Formats: sequence, structure tokens, C-alpha cells
Amino acid sequence: MKQRQDAWSEEDDLLLAETVLRHVREGSTQLNAFEEVGDKLNRTSAACGFRWNAVVRQHYEQALQLAKKQRKQRQRAFGKNQPVRKKLLYTPPVPPLEDLETPGVLQPATNNVEVNDMSIDHVISFLQTLKGMNTNHEVLQKENERLKKENAEITAKNEELEKKIAKLEESSSTIQEDYETLMKIMNRARKMVLLEEEERPATKFKMDRNGNLEKIAE
Repeated sequence: MKQRQDAWSEEDDLLLAETVLRHVREGSTQLNAFEEVGDKLNRTSAACGFRWNAVVRQHYEQALQLAKKQRKQRQRAFGKNQPVRKKLLYTPPVPPLEDLETPGVLQPATNNVEVNDMSIDHVISFLQTLKGMNTNHEVLQKENERLKKENAEITAKNEELEKKIAKLEESSSTIQEDYETLMKIMNRARKMVLLEEEERPATKFKMDRNGNLEKIAE
């Protein structure tokens, strides 16, 4: 399972940009590009997609538009040799021109996208990209929850260790006090013994006629 945690380098970003632009130019999807980069960098496709949309894409916006234009030209070139598409079984009716100009009638939205240029590949590419973005959001949300849980566990462990350290410090202080008290008692006892020995008169001995020492009574 891919769980790479190191930061993105400039070489990684460059590889991601070149791969995405190549896939777009050749008519593939960005999701395929994310999977290819993920295999090369040992990262998940979701992580590659998030990196592209959040950081890298803004530096290659013009190149991306050019790649899309080249893809469109490529599809037009290959489309000339392809058979004519089948007509739809149902064609929605087009309202008359006078109805479109009548106030209160909903006007159709217009944009710069040509209907003839749309294909099932475009729709699939859009849906896959949208799915990848949703997957990235779910992955980030799960990662955020996991980090919050780990942070809570670490905080609880730190509090427990602080309590143990406080108890050890308190115990160490008590042992130090007991040791100092014991040393004072021993020093006092030693002084008392020395004092008694100094005050006690020296024992006298005498030798009898046989050469033995005997204590002289005080």
C-alpha cells in the first residue's frame, strides 16, 4: 500500500506536469496521468491529483490550455477518417425563434464550447476528473481525522508521562531528605561515641610474676 510521506521535490512536480500535459495532449485523462506518476513516485493517484490541482497547475495553466488545443486538433484530424456517428433516437425539439425572443421564456445558455467538438471521451474525462477531486477530498478528510486521533493519543501519553515524572521527582525528594536525616543521626552517634571514649579513663594493666597482664581495678 502506497503511504509515502516525504515532501514533493521540484523534480517530482516537473514529472507530474509533463505527464499530465502529455496525457491531455494525447487525448487521455488526467486521472490516468495521476496513476502513472503515482506508480513512478510510489504515491497514490489521489495525492498526485491533489498536488496538481493545489500547487502545480497554476504554474502550467498556459501549457495546459495549449495541450487541450492540440488534443482538439488531434481529434479533428483523426475524426475525418472515422464513420459518421449514429443519430440519436430522440432529438429534443427546438422552440421557434419567436418563442426564444418572447419575454419570460427561458433562453438557452451559451458558452464557447462547440457542440460538434464534444464526445463521450470528453464526458468521461470530466467525470473521472470530478471523481478524482472527490476522492482527494475524502482522502484528505480521512487523513485529517487520523492525525487528530494520533494527536489526541500523543497528548494523553504526554500527560500520563508528566504525572509519572512528578511522582518520581516527589519520591526522589523524599529519599534525599531521609538520606540527609540518616546521615545527621549517624554523625551525631559517632560524635557521642568519640566523646564517651575521651571521657572514659584509660584502663591500667600490670604484669604479675608469671609475665601475664592483668587489669588493675579502678
